[in-house]
Amino acid sequence: MELERILHSQGFGSRRLCQALISRGAVAVGTTVCTDPHAEFSVDGLEFSVDGVLWPFREKVYLALNKPAGYECSRIPQHHSSVFSLLPEPLRERGVQCVGRLDQDTTGLLLLSDDGQFVHAYTSPKRKVAKIYHATLKHEFDAGLLDILLAGVLLHGESEPLKAVAARQVSAHLLELTIMEGKYHQVKRMVAAAGNRVEALHRHAIGTFTLPPSLAAGAWIWLDPAGAPLHELPPDGT
Repeated sequence: MELERILHSQGFGSRRLCQALISRGAVAVGTTVCTDPHAEFSVDGLEFSVDGVLWPFREKVYLALNKPAGYECSRIPQHHSSVFSLLPEPLRERGVQCVGRLDQDTTGLLLLSDDGQFVHAYTSPKRKVAKIYHATLKHEFDAGLLDILLAGVLLHGESEPLKAVAARQVSAHLLELTIMEGKYHQVKRMVAAAGNRVEALHRHAIGTFTLPPSLAAGAWIWLDPAGAPLHELPPDGT
């Protein structure tokens, strides 16, 4: 593939802008600066740098972001900064999407991709993808909280009770809750219906993807090009 087309496909702007980057010597393949926009390279395993920043070629983008509080999962945020502002411009230009959303005050694992099939696989209700949350509770656990959440609670606007797939007490004020759905404020509403209140909420895992412990708030990492998880949960989900 021609170098200008490679840069264009990776989110570095229009073909004209990519030609200009190359012509001014901003692009290197390996350790060699290339000033010919029409030079051809195999994209298999290709790494190139733009203004000294290394970029791996990705036909499709798969990312894991540790979302901090105070960010909206929207390109046009209303009251807070956008999570997309945490990504480099080329990734924003590629049109990556959030794989499901988190409330502005909810932290933790957020997947992003420009692969529509991948996004659908992890957001379609028919796929029944489990999501694990850690909820900090206002009140200490009482004996019946887990039983209520596992039995199901009927939320306003829903025709059937919503049940937790799994629920366990981590500490006196910390609940781990696994759900399949992705209803509006679901965890907060379920806990409220069960007689407590969520003070802070953190998403720990989506399906087999779990948030790497070393990933700082606001930081992101590449996932496998095929969308395979970097960290896979053991069968019991713990």
